[in-house]
Amino acid sequence: MLLNRALVILIVCTIFSCNSLEKKSKSDKTSKNPIVKGWYADPEAMVFGDQYWIFPTFSARYEDQVFLDAFSSKDLIQWEKHPRVLDTSVIKWAKQAIWAPSIIEKNNLYYLFFSANDLQKPGGPYWNEKNNINHYGGIGIAVADAPSGPYKDYLGKPLIDQFYNEAQPIDQFVFKDIDGTYYMFYGGWRHCNLAQLNDDFTGFIPWDNDQLFKEITPDGYVEGPFVFRRKNSYYFMWSEGNWGNDTYKVAYAMADKVSGPYNRVGTILESDKNIATGAGHNSVINTPNTDQWYIVYHRRPIPNEGRDHRVICIDKLEFNKDGTIKQVKMTFEGVKSNKVMGH
Repeated sequence: MLLNRALVILIVCTIFSCNSLEKKSKSDKTSKNPIVKGWYADPEAMVFGDQYWIFPTFSARYEDQVFLDAFSSKDLIQWEKHPRVLDTSVIKWAKQAIWAPSIIEKNNLYYLFFSANDLQKPGGPYWNEKNNINHYGGIGIAVADAPSGPYKDYLGKPLIDQFYNEAQPIDQFVFKDIDGTYYMFYGGWRHCNLAQLNDDFTGFIPWDNDQLFKEITPDGYVEGPFVFRRKNSYYFMWSEGNWGNDTYKVAYAMADKVSGPYNRVGTILESDKNIATGAGHNSVINTPNTDQWYIVYHRRPIPNEGRDHRVICIDKLEFNKDGTIKQVKMTFEGVKSNKVMGH
């Protein structure tokens, strides 16, 4: 009898404990920064259906960067990990340095753009005749029926495998304009190109001068381009400084059309020795049907445990009355729960 009573008490306590946990999980708490466990960088954030998605780089040595994880959330608080949505078993030509994914939906298919192999060119500062891994590579595409995959290699080869306008083919970002045109911004080594993707994403549509790639490098640009549109203005963001130290920061420019010209406004995210250093390579998400915006970025925790110790964080992105962006305040708290409107 005593044993049965103890069992009943245990069950009742467990039920109340679970209920309190449910209430806590549904309460107005914050995401905390970093938002997910593990070393990650270069986060691309998007909204698909009733979920937020983040596709980051796995932050490690080049030879260990052979896969991509993804994360999804319905409220910006609880994040589900989708391990190895893409890896070198799927992309046969990728051998290392799978970086900076960018994802876009078109006709119910999800196209995951990525760069791989850290492509170098003869005569370049990092060219090594004996290292044939980075003699081939560039920007590739994988495709799936859902953001979580499974993905397959869309082209079987890189979409861009050469240097144009001195831009290393990395850090691609794909943007759909309001007229339905898809654009790609990309480039490392302090050069940024803009290109118009063709209808099936197998190539590019030439500009008026018959060139495929238009250089639009703003002052201070190093890498990590990202573009979004708000109230008829286009915001072009990029990273400056050195990704390996506290000089890394985010700057931006504004324009009336996606192709520019973009006028630099200034920096909005920099190191804060009280919180973290090396903040950069960001993306931006908007909760649909609202004017609530967030910046998703990586930063270096203090103390920092090594070259690749970078983590994914999210903070508010707020605007002045004239449309310019307010300085971003890095936090440990992160952001409050916010479900996708209309779902």
